Amino acid sequence: MIGAHPVDEIRAAEAALMATLPESALMQRAAAGLAAVCARVLGGPYGSRVVLLVGGGDNGGDALWAGARLAHRGASVDAVLLRHDRVHPAGLAAFRRAGGRVVSSADVPLTPETQRAIARADLVLDGMLGIGGRGGLRDDAARLADAAAAEAGLVVAVDLPSGVEPDTAELTGPHVRADVTVTFGTHKLAILADPAAQVAGHVEFVDIGLAPYLPEPVAGMLEPVDVAEMLPAPERNSDKYRRGVLGLLAGSAQFRGAAVLAAGGAAEGGAGMVRFVGPDEVATQVLNRWPEVVTSADVADTGRVQAWAVGSGLGDGRAAEVAAVLDTGLPVLVDADGLRHLPETLDGRALLTPHAGELARMMDADRGDVEAHRLRYVQAAARRWNATVLLKGSTTLVAAPDGRIRVNPTGTPALATAGSGDVLSGLAGALLATGMEPFDAGSAAAYIHGLAGQAAAEGSGLPSASAVLDALPAVLAALHSAR
Repeated sequence: MIGAHPVDEIRAAEAALMATLPESALMQRAAAGLAAVCARVLGGPYGSRVVLLVGGGDNGGDALWAGARLAHRGASVDAVLLRHDRVHPAGLAAFRRAGGRVVSSADVPLTPETQRAIARADLVLDGMLGIGGRGGLRDDAARLADAAAAEAGLVVAVDLPSGVEPDTAELTGPHVRADVTVTFGTHKLAILADPAAQVAGHVEFVDIGLAPYLPEPVAGMLEPVDVAEMLPAPERNSDKYRRGVLGLLAGSAQFRGAAVLAAGGAAEGGAGMVRFVGPDEVATQVLNRWPEVVTSADVADTGRVQAWAVGSGLGDGRAAEVAAVLDTGLPVLVDADGLRHLPETLDGRALLTPHAGELARMMDADRGDVEAHRLRYVQAAARRWNATVLLKGSTTLVAAPDGRIRVNPTGTPALATAGSGDVLSGLAGALLATGMEPFDAGSAAAYIHGLAGQAAAEGSGLPSASAVLDALPAVLAALHSAR
């Protein structure tokens, strides 16, 4: 798993590591990795034009040392210093020895010469603010970021784009928009989660030796091997109950297809059996597509299940049925219309799967505010309901009530189609029924669903939810084979 840490833990780890190293050794590690990435994206530094945007402190020092390395390899490197009185002295000296040129006047970084340098640059290296930056860029720094975005060839951010909020992944003011972000030691949530991740571009990780000094990450991103290991594999003595039986309360006269898609997500997602509860006319359509599903008209008559998925296409007037499912004490996924009938708190075994609009209603907030502060809201909702919350969107976030967070790396804008969330509900419900904890079930389901969306999009560009569902078996087979 790709782990991410907050700033205070990174600072403590850096201090512990630096106590064991010669002076400036840690910065040299970072600068060497940074320069190597820049050289690669340039296709070789010789003859290229590079501009450094240099702030005070270590972030600017990383940029200056990397610029010196690029200059030694034949690049023409100019530096724009935002604050001459706070520039990293050793980095600046090394930069000048390597033939680098400072193009800004004292404390006036945006000059005509600076603008010409940026306009000619093949690469602009953003070293204005590091992980200590808060509140967006100010004045000249913001104008430099705008000039780089409008005129430079490539923008590479040092550790994270200047102006983003490192621990909350928010964009609270002007910021750099990077093509590539080179991050050191561990990932930061700002380069994993939206909206800040949208301006980080492609992320390159440079190992500088922090790992032994960092605690276990409470935030991270799953990789294929993690998901493969999570998935239960049927054994010789498996039966439908060992594989997991899912109760599915879904569908209505108006939204019959939602039940069909959710049942398919569960059936194709590995459930040993799906027991559907809903109106007869909906049950008929479910059985026409999935004849292996067992149907009933009432929650009390469903029979033995190990988890529930509730809400897809449920419509109005179903509060009593949702309450009956919640009263079973079994693990439960609640989606869509089911989210309208939540109690004051849950028992920690629930997985809630809202999109931003639904979460805004749940939290009595503005949807735009939720989109701007996705991490903050999903964690607040997880605490509020004592439940795991999966917030769907451009990057899906999964938050546990104990503060753990996962960012889903898979998916495609093509998943923004009617019924896609119903497939996800069935799939995640099936994983709950196998005995997976809600945090793992939500994280794995989001990952698999995203891969299925990507696979479906390769075939048709803008696939339907049915195409996403059809892609699930091949995605799951590939993951199982990777165990």
